[in-house]
Amino acid sequence: MSYMAPELTVVVPTLNEAENIAELLARLHRTLSGLNWEVIFVDDDSTDATRANIAAAAQTDPRIRLLHRIGRRGLSSACIEGMLASTAPVLAVMDADLQHDETLLTPMFEAIKAQRADLVVGSRYIQGGDIGEWSAKRASISRIATFMGRKLVSDLTDPMSGFFMIRRDAFNLAVRKLSAIGFKILLDIVASANRPLKILELPFSFGQRVAGESKLDANVSGQFLLLLLDKLVGRFIPVRFLMFSLIGALGVAVHLAVLWFALNVLKLPFAFAQGAATLVAIVNNFALNNTFTFRDRRLRGAALLRGFVSFAAICSLGAAANVGVASFLFGSAAASWWLAGIAGGAMSAVWNYAVTSLFTWRAR
Repeated sequence: MSYMAPELTVVVPTLNEAENIAELLARLHRTLSGLNWEVIFVDDDSTDATRANIAAAAQTDPRIRLLHRIGRRGLSSACIEGMLASTAPVLAVMDADLQHDETLLTPMFEAIKAQRADLVVGSRYIQGGDIGEWSAKRASISRIATFMGRKLVSDLTDPMSGFFMIRRDAFNLAVRKLSAIGFKILLDIVASANRPLKILELPFSFGQRVAGESKLDANVSGQFLLLLLDKLVGRFIPVRFLMFSLIGALGVAVHLAVLWFALNVLKLPFAFAQGAATLVAIVNNFALNNTFTFRDRRLRGAALLRGFVSFAAICSLGAAANVGVASFLFGSAAASWWLAGIAGGAMSAVWNYAVTSLFTWRAR
């Protein structure tokens, strides 16, 4: 049997979707029977039988491939890695939860091959599409996020869609500028392309989840806001550093609040009150950065304790450097007190961010 290179690669990010794999593959086989296609599952270290089910299917079908990621999380980055692992001229992205209408893949591919579009999007918000049986709360959140996304990419009706197909050469226009933050890879691609993409939207109805659990939580909203920030200001300042600095500023407020409480309510001596306030602020900053700033490198289990120790040690050195730089500038009479204070604070922020990125939340 001669090998035919795939015309189409379908990239499917997975996390604990074991019960959906067989059905998804059956649907892809039915829908794409007339094409040379492959599917690449990108699994973020699922704890159920997801990878085992994919691997078993791949043993009998060379069109099925698996990328297993360890120590990395995030739908956008998973999609990017899957797309880069393919050589097909056309790339599609869809979820594993069976909520995307796989029958739309064929008209998407036909539109791409006919050169009617660089990018074809499954849209829930054009005529003929709908969001399915969502709760009022989820529908409201989606509408707000869609409104915000359209402020960034006005040529998309449904910038929050996770179901689309794109020409490889169009993907290559954006790939080096992608933020790879959070869950909205479509918005990232369109906002990052160095020329306007020719976009076609096709309606589809969002289906019901058959098995598994939704990955939506409060952190998804935070990651979406980080993506918007990165697209707006990322060329000037790294969004991780911005988030790290904002959390640091919040930590100052937490420190002062705890210090006031310890002095005025608990009546502790100043040294004890200052120590308690410092500890609470460090714990607060570590927890928030672990949850939001470095979500894709989030520490768990024993690594959490080791990470906190390294974070506290690094920030302590940063605080000492802050005082040293500020004191030097103020003592030299070359700067006013406020300028010396800002310089020391800025130096400390850069140190803390750079060194904790390398050691506490190092990329694996």
